[in-house]
Amino acid sequence: MKIGLGLYREQLTPDNFRFAVQAGATHVVAHLTNYFAGRDPKIHGGDPRQGWGDCSTDTLWTYDELSALVAALRTEGLELAALENFSPRFWYDVLLGGPERPAQIEGLKRLIRDAGRAGVPCIGYNFSIAGVYGWTRGPYARGRANSVGLGMAPSELDAPIPDGMVWNMRYRPERPGAPPVSLTETELWDRLQHFLAELIPVAEEAGVTLAAHPDDPPLDLLRNTPRLVNRPEKYDRLMSLVDSPRNGLELCLGSLQEMPGGDIYDHVRRFARSGRIGYIHFRNVRGKVPRYVETFVDDGDIDMAEIVRILRDENYQGVMIPDHTPEMTCDASWHAGKAFALGYMKALVQNAHALGPARSLMAAAE
Repeated sequence: MKIGLGLYREQLTPDNFRFAVQAGATHVVAHLTNYFAGRDPKIHGGDPRQGWGDCSTDTLWTYDELSALVAALRTEGLELAALENFSPRFWYDVLLGGPERPAQIEGLKRLIRDAGRAGVPCIGYNFSIAGVYGWTRGPYARGRANSVGLGMAPSELDAPIPDGMVWNMRYRPERPGAPPVSLTETELWDRLQHFLAELIPVAEEAGVTLAAHPDDPPLDLLRNTPRLVNRPEKYDRLMSLVDSPRNGLELCLGSLQEMPGGDIYDHVRRFARSGRIGYIHFRNVRGKVPRYVETFVDDGDIDMAEIVRILRDENYQGVMIPDHTPEMTCDASWHAGKAFALGYMKALVQNAHALGPARSLMAAAE
């Protein structure tokens, strides 16, 4: 197991690379999408219900840009584990089944080939129309640390998605009188099937894994649109659409735990055994949909030490990153929260490996 840190575009700086190394990380998961472009924090604050911003000027990432990022990280002793999330600007009609889908598919193919040439091993994606929506932010974590949670009435989650938006980002201006986004679950799965059938062969040639993030929040419907992976077994359906090791999972522990039913430990064991995990969001929560809050990594409903033991037993060799860490009360709240999570994760991994695989211990006892 390897420890990594997720960094957004504006955080991809030498200082933050050094911080990652100092906190024990060896890898970075990079968000190149500019989620916050055009968003006024005085108006929108940190509430995703207000929308992430405007991605209408995003341009397809190039080989030169990707190779420069890989080189910059290596200069500081880090490796790039993955890119996380295509900009909606790159593939809105892939999601919506619109007229630009063929051209956008070709653009994604070019991006995957360039990523492979640049040394990017994995690209995470979220095949979702509504994206992340409905959280509130407040003092929900231990010691009244600022965190996020879901606890809204269903009617508050039904706000339609305006024309010109997907994934809480605007890719073009709204057309006057255009209806909001509408589709069925069958249509969404058909679009995913097309996406995977077109792109997985290219990913195989490029040596790049495409890793699907589960729905967050994992509701059945959000903003009057269906959700794709809001139950653990739907990951199995996704993998079966194109049976390839390059058709992988971005395994978010928090999202899995938020889902109703099932044993997260059995699911993690099964997915790790499949060899299809691209990377892991190491996040803890308390509660399940429709009401949950995100906690410090050591303070939620998941026994994170048991998760690490399972990953050790299944010989998981991939990367884990902290995700959505609560903000600690200090002048560097983001850095403090990440440092706490990274230190805890590193200790769990070291302890698990020091004890050795549970199977080996059981065999020796017999």
